[in-house]
Amino acid sequence: MFGRVGRFCVNRPWLTIVAWIVAAIALSALAPSLKPTDDQADFLPSHYQSVQAAKLQEKAFPQRDQPAAIIVFQRSDGGKLTASDKEAVGKVAKNLQDQKYSKIKQVLSDPAAVSADGTIALANILADTKNVYDEDVVDSVKQMRADAKSPLGGTALKMGITGSAATALDSRESSGDTDAMIMMATLVLIIVLLGVIFRSPLIAFLPVLTILVVFTVANGLIATASELGGLKADQSVSALLIVVLFGVGTDYILFLLFRYREALRAGEQPKNALVNAVSSVGETIASAAGAVIVAFLALLLSTMGSMRSLGPSLAIAVAVTLVAALTLVPAVFSLLGTKAFWPSKSWQKQPKNTTANRIGSLVSRRPAAVAAVSAGVLAVLAVGVFGFKAEFDSESSLPKDLESVQAMEVLQKGFAAGGADPTLVYLEAKDGGKLEKPELKAFHDALVGVQGVGQVSEAVPSPKGDVAQFSVVLKYRPAEDKAISLVSGPLRDAVDEAAPEGSKALVGGTTAVLADIETAVNHDYKLVFPVAGVAIMVILGLLLRSVVAPLYLMVSVGLGFAATLGSTVWLFQGAQGEKGLLFMLPVIVYLFVVAIGTDYNILMVARLREEVRKGTPPREAVRLAVAQSVPTISAAAVILAGTFGVLMLADNSMLQQMGFAVSFGILLTAFIMALLLVPTLTTLLGEKAWWPGHQAPDAAEPTGTFREPGDRAVSGSASR
Repeated sequence: MFGRVGRFCVNRPWLTIVAWIVAAIALSALAPSLKPTDDQADFLPSHYQSVQAAKLQEKAFPQRDQPAAIIVFQRSDGGKLTASDKEAVGKVAKNLQDQKYSKIKQVLSDPAAVSADGTIALANILADTKNVYDEDVVDSVKQMRADAKSPLGGTALKMGITGSAATALDSRESSGDTDAMIMMATLVLIIVLLGVIFRSPLIAFLPVLTILVVFTVANGLIATASELGGLKADQSVSALLIVVLFGVGTDYILFLLFRYREALRAGEQPKNALVNAVSSVGETIASAAGAVIVAFLALLLSTMGSMRSLGPSLAIAVAVTLVAALTLVPAVFSLLGTKAFWPSKSWQKQPKNTTANRIGSLVSRRPAAVAAVSAGVLAVLAVGVFGFKAEFDSESSLPKDLESVQAMEVLQKGFAAGGADPTLVYLEAKDGGKLEKPELKAFHDALVGVQGVGQVSEAVPSPKGDVAQFSVVLKYRPAEDKAISLVSGPLRDAVDEAAPEGSKALVGGTTAVLADIETAVNHDYKLVFPVAGVAIMVILGLLLRSVVAPLYLMVSVGLGFAATLGSTVWLFQGAQGEKGLLFMLPVIVYLFVVAIGTDYNILMVARLREEVRKGTPPREAVRLAVAQSVPTISAAAVILAGTFGVLMLADNSMLQQMGFAVSFGILLTAFIMALLLVPTLTTLLGEKAWWPGHQAPDAAEPTGTFREPGDRAVSGSASR
């Protein structure tokens, strides 16, 4: 099949290229825009209590104003606010109120909203929509920041706006800068590394131009699928999409180009060499892409909407990249022929590959020692995984110079840490009954008695009198561990116990959402990991026609996963003193390192199988396979790790964690697992590694495989 695809695209290059360009233009013009969201509540299913509380709020208090942001005032000299300062606070709030911003209901300043030490005053910004992350609300907050400068002039005050909408604004704007930086750094990195590897400006730029076309097509398909499927994209999807497309795309292009160059060096004509390259490496690329795709699609089993949307999005991107690698790339290089390598002449010469041959010889001569050392290194790094601590506070990862972050720090000096975003508790009478005042008073007193609760508002009854809302201000920041533990445990237990007979109580708000996300993530760890692992094993089994090889490959990859996460724990929690790591990091590392990193294992084992089928003795087959694979795997891993490593340039600490973990994990997978551990284990197992496929290699051999003159395919037993 891959030979037929290769022949079609190589012999009809213009038709293939025009078809891709038309698809890119059409999708760019017609596809809806991809609209990411910051609201984590969008990502939880309806059976979680925080989602039920939000629905109850919408039903019982449909017109109730929603706190969107807080204006924090203080004197420039840090002193106590004077009477004229407090008057100026009121004037600023009134001036903003008179501006009539989109979806902003009120800007209120309360003379009583002054800190106990008299140094900080607050004004509340209330939205007339439940969704405080609404684009209009966020844009209105941005405009308020600019408009407040004029009435504040001439006073001794300075101010900052914080809270949910302000944080979303700063996150959006810093993310936009990050995406542009990541795109530029990724392009420069790929161009420079490809130029160094092939010494050709055309090969340095052509893959980048090709992937830009693929990026346009994939982005359009993802946006269309999100629109039709009602999926909500997480804010991080755009940054991940960039590195996945450019990283994986460059990998697949390198797999093809190295095999194409190998065929040219053996004397093949350019077009025939290109067809043979597609035929030889097509199954490997398809299997590698298939492993990544099924791993991403395993996220559909997640209870987290962000994961369920991220999985299909990245799966679509990898599928488009696979098709492009087998069609668009051969078509482009068919037009160029050997001119693609200009001005370098190295494609005409067999390289000495001294280092690669030494590695191959070491692996084949001392398999037990190399396996023990490489496994030992991974095991030592894996010890750090036991110290992993999940961090749910996304705001803590934002750059410290953002206005929302700085204003929040000022607010917390004078008010309860949870004051900016109170937890909301709802009490609902069942069967159409009404709540009585004594019941509400007793319930209120029970909430006040919970350790860790700072303040509890008086009950706010709904118009029908069947629901009451209590605003609970915690002593901790809404997203920190103590707040999440308090809400998920003691507070929810207390409201359940204090709810009068014939009523039910629900805890909602940001902290409750994060508590439910923690529960959902723990569920996903237990479900998504095994499903993705089994799916990848099935693909490996189909590729290798073996039951044994996929087992030890996945064990080695699992060890690599633990080593990657352990190294990240030691660096960020140990060396840098972070309180925890991004709560999604284990899922991301598992999927990116296990799925994408498996590409190199697949390439190595497929090459081993090819050498065995030629009748090469087992140890010599290992030596040749390793020596031939070192240049390809090394180049691909450095580029792929580099593209993910670019995320470490971001100001966001969670993107830095993600960048380090994935890039370091890919390097571990390539240089320790694929080039050392996997071939040595294969050597030690001998023909058992291929069971039962070694019994009939000719039937399983892909058509169009490039062979040296005199090569023959024989069974594993004959090659011994």
